[in-house]
Amino acid sequence: MLSKQKTTSKWKDKLHEIIYEADTPVGKWFDIILFILIIVSVILVMLESVKDIDANYHKVLLTWEWIITIFFSIEYIARIISIKKPFKYIFSFYGIIDFISTIPLYLSYFFIGSQVLLAVRALRLLRVFRILKLVQFLGEASQLTRALKASRTKIAVFIYAVLILSVIMGTIMYLVEDDAAGFTSIPRSIYWAIVTLTTVGYGDIAPQTPLGQLIATIVMILGYGIIAVPTGIVTSEFTKQGKIEDKKVHLNTQSCLSCSSEGHRDDATHCFNCGSKL
Repeated sequence: MLSKQKTTSKWKDKLHEIIYEADTPVGKWFDIILFILIIVSVILVMLESVKDIDANYHKVLLTWEWIITIFFSIEYIARIISIKKPFKYIFSFYGIIDFISTIPLYLSYFFIGSQVLLAVRALRLLRVFRILKLVQFLGEASQLTRALKASRTKIAVFIYAVLILSVIMGTIMYLVEDDAAGFTSIPRSIYWAIVTLTTVGYGDIAPQTPLGQLIATIVMILGYGIIAVPTGIVTSEFTKQGKIEDKKVHLNTQSCLSCSSEGHRDDATHCFNCGSKL
């Protein structure tokens, strides 16, 4: 009995090493295959949305999607059984993403009748969430996340300033232009101001008077400057985070068998999150 438990524990540990850890050769190959299949799956969803392609190659696209879905289903089950506390993974960010991106293809076959075709289509499009799994393959993802968190206050103040500017410019344009130009209300004028500040306008609303066009020119020039502000804020914080990372002790991709936490020190013997032995 004891020998059987040891054998079970051994293959679970090996499975955990392959799925959760990228430091081993097998783990790296597993991540590469997973990475490729995620990209292929997202491309299949995109091709499926093109009517001509779907009409001619629907069976081929569906067959490949089933192959990929079965692979992800096996991967999802393997992730659950290879850790001591499966609920930690099931209710984690990646666990939820894995589930909602895999289940739609199965659910779509339970809906019968033309009245639910739109719902089926919406469910199938949830497969595009697999692209979020790519985040776990990006080494700088956590660094970028920390940079965004560190700069959130500055960005919030910046957005607040942009909203105030949009309200002012929208109100002015409502006074300058008439209904014929599309400025029928202040909210609609504010919509024009936001679109013009963030891009160059959609063309659905355009000023007709010389004064309105002058104001629009100023707003568009301001838009170029405004785009650079959040970029500069995040870039500055990203650089700071990079300097902090350089000073830190090197971390590896080893994942805890109990809680799946990653980012342990090379010399660590126990998980920093739950205390289990690594």
